[in-house]
Amino acid sequence: MPTKERALCMIPGPVEMSAAVLAANSTPATAHTDPVFVEAFGQVIEGLRTVVGTKDGQPFVIAGSGTLGWDQAAANLIEEGEHVLVLSNGYFGEGLADCMETYGAQVTRLRAAPGHRQALAEVAQALRAKAYKAITVSQVDTSTGVLADVEGVCEVVRDHSPATLVVVDGVCATAAERLCFDAWGVDVVITASQKALGSPPGISVVVASQRALQTVEARKTRVPAYYANWTRWLPIMQAYEARAPKYFATPCVQAIFALNASLRDILDDGMEAVFAAHERTAAKVRAAVDSWGLKTVAAEPALCSNAMTAVWLPESIQAADLLPKLKARGVVAAGGILAGHAHRYFRLGHMGVSATRDNGFVDATLAAAAAALEECGHPVAQSGRSSPPPRL
Repeated sequence: MPTKERALCMIPGPVEMSAAVLAANSTPATAHTDPVFVEAFGQVIEGLRTVVGTKDGQPFVIAGSGTLGWDQAAANLIEEGEHVLVLSNGYFGEGLADCMETYGAQVTRLRAAPGHRQALAEVAQALRAKAYKAITVSQVDTSTGVLADVEGVCEVVRDHSPATLVVVDGVCATAAERLCFDAWGVDVVITASQKALGSPPGISVVVASQRALQTVEARKTRVPAYYANWTRWLPIMQAYEARAPKYFATPCVQAIFALNASLRDILDDGMEAVFAAHERTAAKVRAAVDSWGLKTVAAEPALCSNAMTAVWLPESIQAADLLPKLKARGVVAAGGILAGHAHRYFRLGHMGVSATRDNGFVDATLAAAAAALEECGHPVAQSGRSSPPPRL
């Protein structure tokens, strides 16, 4: 629970962590060849397959941030001049498009208005118009809290452009939102350790399909990266899974210990229970937002993420007014980052143990937010009259 000395971190990542994860992250210096670490690393690789729903997808677990996953996908899969269709629902969709262009892709951006996502008919039309090497979609864009229809996008790709690789940015979604890698036909999932996977920042997690790996093997040009090159990392991942250490670059030992501890808890609960817990927690948050007379940035319930919620503020309040008052009540929330609208909304994370454990974190956060809104002059107690979202 929040105290003056230790505020709750309720941003959309990094998230609060369990005591077991914190303890695993605090172990003494350990060689990356130590049998205890080798076993933990092997368990992480195996566990990640279960989290995303794949039997033979290849996890890459590398020291770095989620953004390194963008580099991995772009550098390994895309050759100079190839076409990529980016479904952009906010700040991170635009960032992924920029990353693809950095590696020579010819990018077509299919943008949605703030709070919305692309209609599948638009996606189908774009795929019919041009041959794309890959399509990218952020399952949850952390700037808006909008949930993409990844299953629907995969179906459209199968129907209209089956050769196109499906790349999912799951940084703010994996282990909170349902994703069936094999069943839906996903080729790459990009995520990171510090969100719903429930451990400290520092690990870039990517899962690649066998089709994606074959694409790398079939390249006509060299992979234009050293550290992000899957041909260098694949033998390392295979060796650790076989419980035989192999070296390319030093793994983040303590961070992997911590991730393994979190994955054990997630898998002990079972993925269906984990997803259901996130759904219940998100519903509680949305009910609170409604009771405050405010609107989510996601324009309708079907577009709302179960991992985080972005909330439009009343016209009289800016994020810079609200966030210090929340901090004074022991809760750290995030401001907006959507270009041109950042001051108009704030964001709450509710993933990982905040969603799956009865620790009171979300209840404390909602109580603090209601009180902070009242202090800013917004009469939360007089619910029933909902403020419209701002005109964009």
